[in-house]
Amino acid sequence: TLFTQVFGLSTVAQVVLGKGQSGQYLSINLAFGIGVTLGIHASGGISGGHLNAAITIMDWFLGTLDWRRLTAYLIGQFLGSFTAAATVFGIYYDALYDYTKGNFTVTGPNATASIFSTYPSPNISLLGAFFTEFTATVMLVLGIQVIHDEKNNAALKGTQPLLTGFLVLGIGLGMGMNTGYAINPSRDLPPRIFTAIAGWGIEVFTAGQHWWWVPVTAPILGCLAGALIYKLLIDFHNQPEEEIEHTKEQTGVETS
Repeated sequence: TLFTQVFGLSTVAQVVLGKGQSGQYLSINLAFGIGVTLGIHASGGISGGHLNAAITIMDWFLGTLDWRRLTAYLIGQFLGSFTAAATVFGIYYDALYDYTKGNFTVTGPNATASIFSTYPSPNISLLGAFFTEFTATVMLVLGIQVIHDEKNNAALKGTQPLLTGFLVLGIGLGMGMNTGYAINPSRDLPPRIFTAIAGWGIEVFTAGQHWWWVPVTAPILGCLAGALIYKLLIDFHNQPEEEIEHTKEQTGVETS
């Protein structure tokens, strides 16, 4: 989570504080994709690449993760994301102060809270924003399942982190306008808490019709829905593992 957030949040800071002269929306999407790729490489051997609290909770709900690891992963994700927000704040403090004249605001022409957490577009309803986050997370889970499903056409070993980074990039390019595509409670909530402490105040929780709870709940529900959709439409129709092994052996014999 630390890798993902430092890359992602620092790029948002550069785009916002540079007033479009030091990057564009594409820069943000690319940085989050790179951050996810590196984060999975860094944590893959320890946790299997658990960077997203919604996916961690989904795995616990499905019985593939016990409550001890659930607790450890969630704490690790929270601390990593909070630390990343503090790091980016430190890197860009002088630029933040110059940009805002010391008045850190959540809304308005010089708002900077969105550097750290997501906020809905002014022209979208709360229901529309919730549906966006829900749908984007469904697509995230479906993509991850496709990449890792050994019973289907899984990605080559070692390429999964890169492809997951591309998946996040694609979600940002296609579904980022409405809400900033949090798709991860641990990406959004810890930096929001940091901004509340660091000078933006309690408005970070009241802005956007009390938006803060949507990037916490919608990704969790989206993960569960995505897992169910994948089970019903793909996983239940996959060949049993024995048949796959038999097919591979037959192909090897025929090739020989």
